[in-house]
Amino acid sequence: MVKFSKQFEARLVPEWNEAFVDYSQLKKDLNKIHLLDSNQISSNKFVSSLRKYTFLGHNKHKQHSLIQVRKKLSTSASKGNLYETELTERFSDSEEAAVVREFFSCLDNQLNKVNAFFSAKEKEFLDRGESLKNQMEILVELNTSLSKQRDDDSNEDFSISATISCDEGFNREITEIDLSDSPKYGALKKSIDRVVKFRQKDLRIHIPLTNPTRTFSAVTYLLWDDLINQSSKKRGTEGNNKLHINKRKLYRAGKMIRGAFIELYKGLGYLKTYRNLNMLAFVKILKKFDKVTNKQVLPIYLRVVESSYFNSSDKVLKLEDEVEELFVKHFAKDDRTKAVKYLKPTHRKESHSLTFFVGLFTGFFVALLVGYVIIAHTTGMYEIKSDSMYMETVYPVLSMFSLLFLHLFLYGCNIVMWRKTRINYSFIFELSPTNELKQNGIFLICSTSMAAVVGIFFVHLSLVAKGYSFISRVQAVPGIILLGFILVLLCPFNVIYKSSRYRFISVIRNIILSPFYKVVMLDIFMADQLCSQVPMLRELEYVACYYITGSYKNQDYQYCMRNTYYRDLAYAVSFLPYYWRAMQCARRWFDEGEKSHLLNLGKYVSAMLAAGAKVAYEKERTVGWLCLVVVLSSAATLYQLYWDFVKDWGLLRFDSKNPWLRDELMLRQKFIYFLSMGLNLVLRLAWLQTVFHYNFGKVDYRVTMLFLAALEVVRRGQWNFYRLENEHLNNAGKYRAVKTVPLPFHVMDEKD
Repeated sequence: MVKFSKQFEARLVPEWNEAFVDYSQLKKDLNKIHLLDSNQISSNKFVSSLRKYTFLGHNKHKQHSLIQVRKKLSTSASKGNLYETELTERFSDSEEAAVVREFFSCLDNQLNKVNAFFSAKEKEFLDRGESLKNQMEILVELNTSLSKQRDDDSNEDFSISATISCDEGFNREITEIDLSDSPKYGALKKSIDRVVKFRQKDLRIHIPLTNPTRTFSAVTYLLWDDLINQSSKKRGTEGNNKLHINKRKLYRAGKMIRGAFIELYKGLGYLKTYRNLNMLAFVKILKKFDKVTNKQVLPIYLRVVESSYFNSSDKVLKLEDEVEELFVKHFAKDDRTKAVKYLKPTHRKESHSLTFFVGLFTGFFVALLVGYVIIAHTTGMYEIKSDSMYMETVYPVLSMFSLLFLHLFLYGCNIVMWRKTRINYSFIFELSPTNELKQNGIFLICSTSMAAVVGIFFVHLSLVAKGYSFISRVQAVPGIILLGFILVLLCPFNVIYKSSRYRFISVIRNIILSPFYKVVMLDIFMADQLCSQVPMLRELEYVACYYITGSYKNQDYQYCMRNTYYRDLAYAVSFLPYYWRAMQCARRWFDEGEKSHLLNLGKYVSAMLAAGAKVAYEKERTVGWLCLVVVLSSAATLYQLYWDFVKDWGLLRFDSKNPWLRDELMLRQKFIYFLSMGLNLVLRLAWLQTVFHYNFGKVDYRVTMLFLAALEVVRRGQWNFYRLENEHLNNAGKYRAVKTVPLPFHVMDEKD
């Protein structure tokens, strides 16, 4: 049977961990009482039976009790009532009394903490609910007006267009709504008048042109607003602004409001879980106290807990029912079953068949890899001065897949560790619980794909060893494999994790267009992964050139290196991941205004300079370029190490209770953090291979470069865990457990 403490820890909301009852601390205090009672039970009976109970100092039966709980009003309105327990029974041993007082003092503090947090979160969700109801009213009004206009108008492009006259200056108070006298605008004018009269405030409508979580370039909006304001000033002194709403914009506004309702409903569910788990924790710890001390204080203190604010308030339940009714009415067409699918999505269950196939294809992969290595060794294909054709044309494809699926495998391992340590990676990455690709699915993709790749290359190497390498169809095999994987990635059919594939493609698109999209955590995370896959990207560029130009037909593998355009493109690939990441930092600085993003941008600029020096050194191997490579790479490495340890991992805190670490740690063994920092330092120095050109015996230098690239992928894999650990702790520090979805209609008061 699982202990309650384990169940309690597994069910609590991870980001609200500190706000829950500290059950472990209460158990420690209770153990002190138990030990003290065990030592002195013969000489001084610390415990005695209670026959009647009192509550808040009112003793109906005039019987003596161990505790008396007082309620007093806090000086802070947000904390509400505070509870304080006094011992009414005298103890002959002062140590006994001190231990009991310590326990009830801790219990009171936990109760007051729970009440304060519940009250604050309840107010936050109630305010959000009120705002969403107002948003829904505006949306319904505008949709009604648009429908009436559409019924009266035969044009295909139905829209609402009104001129709002504003006072001079920037007060932006609505003074007049000037509409056409045409009958079709009557309903519209009436609707907007109702909205303005209802709010008595300025109504601004902000509806993104793209996905609600993907606001397309704020620069575009600012420039467009300036353009309208400037043109309106030229036309007249009143500064008229145009309010234009069509069906497409209202659809997107509804989508934003729907997402906000879903997040609010999720938050209310978390708050109910918070209440139930804390109530259960109080019951369990009081039962343990009664069992240890042979007292019966449970009925006394439990009445206090039951009457406290976090357990007695029903506002959350009412708001949850109200949100559900609104969602069913407006977003599910009165279909409650459909609404529940959105409001209470079910997590995809992991099938045992996945585990079986992971093991099966892993066995295939290992067996085929052993066979491939044996043939490669007997033919001497990977030795220095071996078949240059194979190493230049076939090996890059194999190394690409090796790096890619190694990286994917490590991501699966990251998920295992994140789930084990209760790091809420799904919330951080904004993953859908119904379509999330979990570790077993990732391992299945890796094992299946690598078994297929190695199997094909095993057959291909056998043909090459028998002298069939001159046949163009044999030369085309690596290109066909690469093309096949690209087609699978782009496959429009709902097979092979379509939602995850398309999410991956959309993230890559957002990274490439970094300055024009609002940057979210998943974009940042994926762009960092690309920074560790520069060798793979360079191999991809070369292989694409080799097959697209048709060089494989005449086996002219030097064509792409001779062509200036393709050679320069290969060098540009070395800079692109760092450039994309730098643009993300620039966009975040533009959106948030924090200087730390500019400092982070400097890190990637230093990496670009170091990469440029390496490219120049590859062209001209002179002492001058070598010195520049060492200087720039050393500076970039120090910059990156500082950012890894201090910013991304949140470590190296000298004033922390955990020396050189942070106050809160997800791993119990502290030495693992120091080991990871040391390993990160060593793997960051892989660029020294550029200087020393060390090879493993007679093995071709390309194999050495693949080994070093794999080490960088391994470094990134361990970096991923600590990066999300720090992000999770930052969310927990601010008690962020649900997303704050932006709302389309911004009602501004006079202060704004």
